[in-house]
Amino acid sequence: MTTPPPTSPPGPAVPPRGTLVDRFGRAHHDLRISLTDRCSLRCTYCMPAEGVPWLARSTMLSTDEIVHVARVGVALGIREIRLTGGEPLLRVDVVDVVRRLTALTTPDGAPVEVSLTTNALRLPALAAPLRDAGLTRVNVSLDTLDRARFAELTRRDKLVETLAGIAAADAAGLHPVKINAVAMRGVNDDEVVALTRFAVERGYQMRFIEQMPLDGGHTWDRTEMVTQAEILERLRAAFTLTEVPGRGAAPAELWHVDGGPATVGVIASVSAPFCGACDRLRLTADGQLRACLFSQTEVDTRDVLRSDEPAPLIDEGLAAAYRQCLAGKKAGHDIDDPTFLQPRRPMSAIGG
Repeated sequence: MTTPPPTSPPGPAVPPRGTLVDRFGRAHHDLRISLTDRCSLRCTYCMPAEGVPWLARSTMLSTDEIVHVARVGVALGIREIRLTGGEPLLRVDVVDVVRRLTALTTPDGAPVEVSLTTNALRLPALAAPLRDAGLTRVNVSLDTLDRARFAELTRRDKLVETLAGIAAADAAGLHPVKINAVAMRGVNDDEVVALTRFAVERGYQMRFIEQMPLDGGHTWDRTEMVTQAEILERLRAAFTLTEVPGRGAAPAELWHVDGGPATVGVIASVSAPFCGACDRLRLTADGQLRACLFSQTEVDTRDVLRSDEPAPLIDEGLAAAYRQCLAGKKAGHDIDDPTFLQPRRPMSAIGG
């Protein structure tokens, strides 16, 4: 009978074997996968009216390739996968992608949690199939409740369809339904309270996001950004807010609304960055690993996947790509540094 090794004395926490750790010792468990850079809306803070050049279809990862990269990541410590875009529901095989990703299990046998960020336009048809495929929840972008303003912001008259998609996700049990709104000065900042009330009354979770320099036109202006402090000031004029402890690695800081259980959150990436707790990596639709939304560098997985190497060597190459990506992760995004450069890719081509 083998004698078990002696118990180690108490000391600093050591990431478990296989965990992806950056050079600061931060373990990473969350992978955001962009399924496409295409989108059915043209939001003013994301891209110009004429859109942006789309990725060539030949450069985009197939479903087999996406699952392969994810499988290696899960073996290394990824436990949560968020599907993004562009608009991920534009991918014709999105239900199959979800089904195959939810079949992955971590080394200790736990299922991988798969969620999705969407504009909701295709949810009336897809919410139930996605739930049946194993999708756990959705985040939906909704910046205004005013139809004319929605059309102006997104350059598409689709508010009615968006609200129908949100309701379909709720009916399908994709809970919690999270509503994301980018707060913009003089555009929709007067709707902070109305959006929160809309979400609370329906059991959704409201999240406000500070506008970030990720637009395709590179026209971001800090003065147009509504800060976390301003958002909270507006909310406190209408609700009693109580901070929710235990944020962990979550991007949103949360507050209970009028004693709860409803919450409202703010993702203050610019005015109160949470880089020190970030545990996310991103895979673009064309197979580039990124350590941060604002990364200037990417690590390619597509060439590794499409090489003629034996399968074990491809897996080793993908594991090396993950580690190389993390090795270059910075301590923070440096938006306030005079040397900061906006990423070459817009948000639609990175994946949120």
